[in-house]
Amino acid sequence: MPRRRHAALILVALSALAACSAGPSTRPVIAVRGDGAESAQAAVPSGPREVPPLEDFEQGGLTWSSCTEETESRMAGTAPAGDHEYECARLTVRLDASNRPGRGSLGVALLRVGTGGTPLVVVGDAEGEPGTLKAARLAAVLPAEVLSTFTLIGVDRRGTGQSDGVQCVPNSARTAIVEADPADPTSEDLQEAFTKASQECVIDLENRLTAVDSWRTAADLEQLREALGVPHLNGIGVGEGSRVLTTYASRYPDRIGRLVLDGAPDPTLDAQGVAEARAVAAGEAFAAFEKDCVLRGCPLGATATSRFTALLEALRDAPLRGEDVDLTPGTATVAVLVGLADRSRWPQLADALVAAEGGDGSKLTAFVAPLLVDQDDSPPWLDAGIVTTCNDTTTRIPPERVNSLTADWREKHPLFGAYFARKLLTCGPFPVPQAVQVPKLVGAPPVLVLTSAADPVTPAAGGERAAQALPAGVVVAWQGSGHGALGQSVCATTAAQEFLVNAKVPVSGTVCPP
Repeated sequence: MPRRRHAALILVALSALAACSAGPSTRPVIAVRGDGAESAQAAVPSGPREVPPLEDFEQGGLTWSSCTEETESRMAGTAPAGDHEYECARLTVRLDASNRPGRGSLGVALLRVGTGGTPLVVVGDAEGEPGTLKAARLAAVLPAEVLSTFTLIGVDRRGTGQSDGVQCVPNSARTAIVEADPADPTSEDLQEAFTKASQECVIDLENRLTAVDSWRTAADLEQLREALGVPHLNGIGVGEGSRVLTTYASRYPDRIGRLVLDGAPDPTLDAQGVAEARAVAAGEAFAAFEKDCVLRGCPLGATATSRFTALLEALRDAPLRGEDVDLTPGTATVAVLVGLADRSRWPQLADALVAAEGGDGSKLTAFVAPLLVDQDDSPPWLDAGIVTTCNDTTTRIPPERVNSLTADWREKHPLFGAYFARKLLTCGPFPVPQAVQVPKLVGAPPVLVLTSAADPVTPAAGGERAAQALPAGVVVAWQGSGHGALGQSVCATTAAQEFLVNAKVPVSGTVCPP
């Protein structure tokens, strides 16, 4: 065995042993070093502050080139309505791995759209659509005044999209993770898949492994702000992207601009609490999907729940073979969760479930394809999602505890409880990151936090607690379903527009109809 691979496997084994012997941590987020944030903290007054003014960015700070045709191609025929032009650039940032602080570099992909003079950065989920594409899609649904006031700048966060990507999980392990049946009474096959993922990622990424996290992504945004030549960073955080923006705020409190968090993760829960909250919210989202089916007259109608569970049983007996992945109970569950998160795809999800009942699994497996295979020079989403998640927490839950939770949650949350319980195995074999407390944010301007009543990715209660943890968090609660309210709720989108463009802060607790 080559010396490098042997040493890496020893590291994996020791890390897993340490995780099991130490027991699960309750720290949901980790951080390393301050890079000047501590001195900035001392200079910032505590309590709420005024909404910062809008500032023009320097056109020469980055080298942009047209990428309209490429972007429309990446959007697979769903390009935004209207005459949008896209430009792309690349920002070189510090790698800053834990064993090589301040050293190394990597490339971060950027996309801009809009004609406004003020930059508005868009950061998304690590295991989701890259930020460049998210910015392009937001351009289709945000009011015209936003795009004439701001230039949206989408960021493919570390390891994702067309940035220096993370693609280290073996194909066989990636497929096994998605195909794993949540009803399996043992977790041995899933444990083995995550162990293979850990081993190969440690070997393949080497120094880069520990550098793919939200803490360092926040530092990337600071380098982007400097390149843009603006005193404050304005931004939209979608889902886990909100964690990056709140981490940025804690590290650089004197540079906070106008921030909108669209579906913020809960900063108070540990990994187990987050998983159970997501199981509950996913069940609520599926109930809303069923009601929507009734209203639209879709083929599933009021029987969506019973037909979905019947489909899982049928797939348990006879999976549908596919090119990249088979449609198993696990694949169908992941596909449904992906579909529930995107409200605009609910009709497509209903059609896919009906097709699967008839023996055609291709429409459902299409929902999970971005997680598993390269698309448009972007690596599979699953890899960066796993690595970022496991670097953002020191929690490692032993398999026997996961098995106990699986049995319990299968009864308490029948549709998705077992799936989210078994997902807690993800980080078990991965090295435990160095943990340093994130600086406490004591002073900040108002931050707008949008929640969705049934959000299967970042449940609404977590967003409310995220707002409470901010010095001046303001909640606008959409009573609809899906991951994110921007572009889905006219009320929530208008509130974001007024806040971003006119510095009008809504009354916290404002409720938007479904």
